[in-house]
Order: sequence, then C-alpha cells, then structure tokens
Amino acid sequence: MDKYENLGLVGEGSYGLVMKCKNKANGRIVAIKKFLESEEDKMVKKIAMREIKLLKQLRHDNLVNLLEVCKKKRRWYLVFEFVERTVLDDLEQFPNGMENSKVKKYLYQILRAVAFCHSHNIIHRDIKPENILVSQNGVVKLCDFGFARTMAAPGELYTDYVATRWYRAPELVVGDTKYGKAVDVWAIGCLVVEMLTGEPLFPGDSDIDQLYHIIKCLGNLTPRHQELFHRNPVFAGVRLPEIQQVEPLEKMFPKLHSITLNLVKVHLCLNHLSCEWYFTSAQHTVLPAPITLHTGLSLSLRGPPFLSSQELCPAPAPDSSSLILFPPGCVPGA
Repeated sequence: MDKYENLGLVGEGSYGLVMKCKNKANGRIVAIKKFLESEEDKMVKKIAMREIKLLKQLRHDNLVNLLEVCKKKRRWYLVFEFVERTVLDDLEQFPNGMENSKVKKYLYQILRAVAFCHSHNIIHRDIKPENILVSQNGVVKLCDFGFARTMAAPGELYTDYVATRWYRAPELVVGDTKYGKAVDVWAIGCLVVEMLTGEPLFPGDSDIDQLYHIIKCLGNLTPRHQELFHRNPVFAGVRLPEIQQVEPLEKMFPKLHSITLNLVKVHLCLNHLSCEWYFTSAQHTVLPAPITLHTGLSLSLRGPPFLSSQELCPAPAPDSSSLILFPPGCVPGA
C-alpha cells in the first residue's frame, strides 16, 4: 500500500472506510476500501472474502472494477477504479428530485448491472443511492458487494443481515430466510421513486415502522409474511400495523405519470410467487408484454419504445434498442 498517496476520506461505513488515493508511480486516481478490523474478526473476513470473490468473478460496464487486493498488518485493502460521485450526491444536489432524462439513463444502467448479476445467480442485497456510483460522463457503476452472495441452494437458508432498512423488501423485514432476486427488484422500485421525487418511498425509522409504511401503501402482507412476523422473536409482543385506508402510490405521488407508477408497481410486488419478472439478457431490452411467470430480473410495461440505447447509456452501447420508462415529453416530477 506504500505505492499509494492518500488524498482524503471519501466515505465511511460500519466495516470500513473508503479513501481517494493516487498511485505514486503512474498518477492514477483510485478508491481504496480499508476494512477497520483485522481479518481475525469473522464478520469482516466474511464480508471481505465475499466481495473479493464476487468482483473477481463479475466484470461489466456497470459494475465497479476491482483493480487490486492487498493485505497489510492483517487488514484487507481493496483497490477500485475511482468514480466521482454517487446517486446520493445527486439527490443531495437536487432535493426535489432529478431530471426525468437523467433518471432514465441511470435506471437503464442500474437494470443492466442487476440483470448481469442475476444472470450469474448473484443477488446484491444492498442496492441504495450511496452504492450507485456515477462518473463524470454519466456512466453508472453498482458497487459495494460486501452483502452480495450467490443464490442459496434448495433448502439452504440465508442468515446474515442484508439491506439498508428503507430499501428492504418485506420478506427481509419480517426475517424470511428464503428469498431471492426479488429483493433487488424491490430496492430498485424504491430507488426510482426517490430519484424522481427526492423523497424516500418507505422511510421507516424502525422495522415495525418500515412495515407500517409498506402496508399503508401496498396493503396487507402475504399470509406467509404475516406468519413469519408472528413467529419472529424480534417482534414478540408487537402487532402488525393495521391500516384503515390504504394510500396508494397514485395518491402519494399525484404528479408522477401513470406509466411511471406502473413501472414502480412492477418492482414492488408483495407476492413474488404470483408476480415474477424477466429481463432479456440477450438483447438487454424491456419487453412490452404483460407480467407472467419467468425467471431472472424483469420489467414489463405496455407501450411503444421511444429511447435508443445511445440516448440511455453513455457507456459502450449494449445490444439494445429501447427501454420503456416514461412517455415522450412527460416529466413526472414537474
């Protein structure tokens, strides 16, 4: 690590901090993640090993590039390409929401990144604004794979903590140990609304408050999730929130176009057994067809395509012709 000059702190999390650094030999600017505890800490070692393994396996235009892995004094250092800002930075700059055109470009690339992960049977499990990097040229990079993992085998259970609360799917909130790619799809739905309005969709200040926000907007949880809630010792002595009247997305965000709201609803599906998704990884295009049972990441909206891949993605153009998000001339946040 002596070959890098520390230029300052970029960010800090529960398990580590990220520094902006310069390679003394060639002047390249990089981001270095330093884990705060040594590898003797089992959780730190698990997170570090998982991130290293997955990012060595995954290479994509819209995933952050891991350049080097170092260990010094029993601490892990991960060297990444440096990307200038995050979606969180954009939201702080535009507290009332981002421009419609920018949201479309970001979302398209986020979908490409997540579809690529899902096609390799990997779920990210912590999609949120600060984990989406954006370059000066508008190229989006999904980062922080510390909580990502391969899909569980049949009968295998997930045990670790995942996802920042506001972006957690209901199955995660109630403590389900059997879930899948839908948790990433849910987080993207929350993210779409936040990018367009500047407001987090479900800003719960506790797990029970998180469920309140979800139920108030989407209605009662599925019978399975209700059962898991009542069996979870974390919620012992606590009742599920009872909502007298649901406040749907249309009422919460009356300025958002119906097509935009339909897009969000596709992501925020309470019953994943009857509401699956698909994304055609071969063509990287969203299909204008009704939702049916398929596998993988998906979106399905009715309406004509109107944006080319060149308009949506400033990175090397994917093999794509369109993405259906919002109708031409519609600015949902206006």
